[in-house]
Amino acid sequence: MTDFVPQVAYLRLCAPTDAAQADVAYPLPLTREVRLGRDPDCQIVVDSAAYSGVSRFHACIEATPDRVGWQLRDLESTNGTYLNGRLLHQAERLRAGDRLSLGQRGPQFVFELRPVQSADDASIPDARLIPTVSSDLQAEADVPDPPEDAGFADEGITVSQLFPILSTGTDLLQRAYLVPGIITVSFVVLLFIAVGNPPVFNVTLATYLAIAAYYVVYQLCGKPKPLWWLLGAALMMVVLLLSPVLNLFIYVFQDLLPGDIPARFSGNLLVLLGQMFIGAGLMEELLKAIPVLVACAVGLALRSPWRERLGVWEPLDGILLGTASAVGFTLLETLGQYVPSVIQNVNMQGGIGLGEVSGLQILIARVLGSIAGHIAYSGYLGYFIGLSMLKPDHRWRTLGTGYLTASVLHALWNVCGILNLSALAIVGSVSYAFLMAAILKARKLSPTRRENFATQLRRRG
Repeated sequence: MTDFVPQVAYLRLCAPTDAAQADVAYPLPLTREVRLGRDPDCQIVVDSAAYSGVSRFHACIEATPDRVGWQLRDLESTNGTYLNGRLLHQAERLRAGDRLSLGQRGPQFVFELRPVQSADDASIPDARLIPTVSSDLQAEADVPDPPEDAGFADEGITVSQLFPILSTGTDLLQRAYLVPGIITVSFVVLLFIAVGNPPVFNVTLATYLAIAAYYVVYQLCGKPKPLWWLLGAALMMVVLLLSPVLNLFIYVFQDLLPGDIPARFSGNLLVLLGQMFIGAGLMEELLKAIPVLVACAVGLALRSPWRERLGVWEPLDGILLGTASAVGFTLLETLGQYVPSVIQNVNMQGGIGLGEVSGLQILIARVLGSIAGHIAYSGYLGYFIGLSMLKPDHRWRTLGTGYLTASVLHALWNVCGILNLSALAIVGSVSYAFLMAAILKARKLSPTRRENFATQLRRRG
């Protein structure tokens, strides 16, 4: 059995822009993480003038969970971290000879190991790593952690330790969900203000729940899209529902076609399913797809870079815009139709004062459940609209498959709402699964996947 040989680890800078930095090596301790980036607080600071594509806090090297090796982790950088030519999605263990790059065109380093030859090789005098030439590598390196009873020197308390908010920098914005937290607090304050005013309270709560549901989809899609453009898709849907366009759709799908939705179940399941498929599925999914189709036309008419930012060129674009349109549809349908109807019915039955409570209950159920309802159907159809733009040779077959599938899911949800509420859980779960599957596939198909943050949740390991 061979004894464990302590090793010194360090990064060697490759192809430096400055000849004076030739053969520069940075020792790597096991006792703390080493961050690489343009920010002066990083332990390995990259020249911002030479490498503008490197993020302020780009990547870090830290001890592996077993504390006997080192691993590389990307810090949600803009241009990504590459290990041996592969884009890094989660922390990976480093081995001697591994080559890492901060962005495709950023500085490159080689990870190297060397056995510790003396007890003097164990100290690093400061948190900022000191670059040394190869002959002095061991003098600045670190060794595996000492035994637990060896004790540690008291390095004192720093200002950043006493006031962490002073030193978190961009991590607070990028990794701590600061913006969602501020939005939540703001809506809580608005809800307190609206107490005693049911209409304002309902609108505020519904808006927050819709934003929360959409935020999940946006994070999972992981492709940046102008928020004002997504809001525009939701508002366009609201305008369409308040315009004569809705009456035209109702005339075509419910008057000319056999899609008249019955108030009660007549006893024929196939007839009910057909009516829901035409009058709810086909009609409403086509209506909600209009903002996505408009975005397709806008993208074709614009020039770069706005055509890429606003247009629909891939499935992720279609999902983001389709789900945004569904948010507008859900809010107006819930606040303008379902909530007033429930309040009126309960009040007419003698439940004065209970109508507002019942209206609030239906509001929460409908808006919060929209991620398995309208958002799911429209996002799924949006995937196919984007796929048809990405692969135009199969456009009509692609669009037909998506349109019919989304309409069937929609019809099944409506039928279960009339016949068996318990079955809604099954249909809703299936619809949600369809949307999530479409998002995962869209992330793989995305031509811009290297610039997206679709794998952000997996980077946190």
